[in-house]
Amino acid sequence: MFKRTAAVAALSLAVLAGCGDAGDSSGSGEPGGGKTLTVFAAASLTEAFTELGRTFEGAHPGVKVRFQFGGSSTLAQQITQGAPADVFAAASPATMKTVTDAGDASGRPQTFTRNRLVIAVPKGDPGKVAKVGDLGRRGLKVVLCAVQVPCGAAAETALAVAGVEVEPVSREKDVKAVLTKVGLGEADAGLVYRTDVKAAGGEVTGIEFPEAAKAINDYPIVEVAKAPQGALAGEFIRLVVGEQGRAVLSRAGFEGP
Repeated sequence: MFKRTAAVAALSLAVLAGCGDAGDSSGSGEPGGGKTLTVFAAASLTEAFTELGRTFEGAHPGVKVRFQFGGSSTLAQQITQGAPADVFAAASPATMKTVTDAGDASGRPQTFTRNRLVIAVPKGDPGKVAKVGDLGRRGLKVVLCAVQVPCGAAAETALAVAGVEVEPVSREKDVKAVLTKVGLGEADAGLVYRTDVKAAGGEVTGIEFPEAAKAINDYPIVEVAKAPQGALAGEFIRLVVGEQGRAVLSRAGFEGP
C-alpha cells in the first residue's frame, strides 16, 4: 500500500512539474533569473516566428520566448479574457480590433506582413483540381477554415469574387488544421495560405488563383496592455518589423506590408 501511495504521489509531482514547464506564461522567468516572453500569434506564423524566437533568444541570454499559436479569433478572445501575453500578432485587422476595442493593446498595432490564399491539394491531386471553380464541383471534399478565423473570412471573400459556391465537408479552427486534413488525404482540397503550402515541404501542392488577390490579409502586431515583459515585447516587435524579420517572413512566402 505504501509503495502504491508513493508511486501515485511521485506521478502527481511529475505531472505538476510538467504542466508548470509547459504552461508557465506568467513572465516570472525561468530558473536562474531568466525571463519569459509570451507571444500569441496566428497559426500561419508558426514557422517564421519560431525562427525569429530563436534569433531573439540568441540575442538575449537567459530569455525564453514561448509561443501560443492558433486561430487569431481564439487568441484575441483569450487575451480579452485575461490570458497572460506580451505580444499579439494576428492574421487580420478584424481580429486585432477585438483586442484594441477591449483596451488590451498598448499603443497602435503595426502591419508587418501580408499573406494570400492558395488551393492546397494532396499529393497526386486525386480530386483533379486545376482552378478555383473546381471547388464547387459536386462530390469534391473541400475543407475551409471557420468563418470567424481570418483564413475563413478570406476564403469567403475569394470564393464570392470567383462566383463559386462551396459546401465544405468541415470548417477547421485554424489554417494548420485545414492543411493537415488535406495532407492526410482526408480532403480533396482546401484553401490555405501560400506560406502554409511552402512550409509543408511537398506534402501538399499549392494552386494559385487570381481571385485570391482580392482577399489578401494584412497581419498586425502589438504589445499587449499590462504585458508582464513590456520592454522585451517592444524589442521582439522591433525584430519582427525590422530587416531581419522581413527577411525571415519573405523566405517563408509572406509579402511585404
